[in-house]
Amino acid sequence: MTDVARGEPCAPQVVDRSSFEAELNAPRIREKAHTHEGDAIAAARRRLPMVPMDSGVPLIGPRGPVPLLDAFEGRQQLIAYFFMWHTGHPAPEQCEGCTWVTAQVRELSYLHSRNVTFAVFCQGPYEESARYRDFMGWEMPWYSAQGSSLEALLVGRRIGRMHLVSYLRQGSRVFETYWTTARGVEVMDNNYHLPDLTVYGRQESWEDPPSGWPQHCTITRTSSGPPTWQPEWPGGRPIAQWPRLAAGYSDDLRAGIR
Repeated sequence: MTDVARGEPCAPQVVDRSSFEAELNAPRIREKAHTHEGDAIAAARRRLPMVPMDSGVPLIGPRGPVPLLDAFEGRQQLIAYFFMWHTGHPAPEQCEGCTWVTAQVRELSYLHSRNVTFAVFCQGPYEESARYRDFMGWEMPWYSAQGSSLEALLVGRRIGRMHLVSYLRQGSRVFETYWTTARGVEVMDNNYHLPDLTVYGRQESWEDPPSGWPQHCTITRTSSGPPTWQPEWPGGRPIAQWPRLAAGYSDDLRAGIR
């Protein structure tokens, strides 16, 4: 590895094109194998059994209580992301991981074309969390699932963690077909998978970088200030909030503030 101009981080060795292509072949072969293994895992998911759910589990939406069945919006399949929530806490203290993955979900037409609805089931009160949704500019369906409803939906699983759950509707019956948590929810993400293609990666502490590589951020820079190349951002909170505040949006989650 070479140390480039003073004040800049280390960078890879400079080689000619033929040497570069020869080195590149090895990880690309592994990438293709990884892709094919992902296809095989997805095929295994499609062969899993399913478990019946109570289609009447109540959720709170913009017009009040609705049953789980209504969250399908008439489609056959539903993917629900269970957003962690810290009731009564201000926007900067809300879950950076949940904010990170939810901020990726913008265009839903592709899912709808496959008869799939995507919705967020927030693990906190509707009014407070919906104000957060509005502040963030998110447009996906948003519901609150708390107490016994959350326990019924996440039976046997740890409440207060991020979960991604898939459901199937057959008439008025609802079945759970798959769920994942922790880094499994990265399937919602692209902003961190794209840096995986760059020389410095995500710059997180758990990665395996060469010596001298920059490692400036936490998972979402919640505890650090703005980067030097984006000084107008406020820092010290989930990244997706930074440009919203810079654009003048209010992050006040108190009742009556929308």
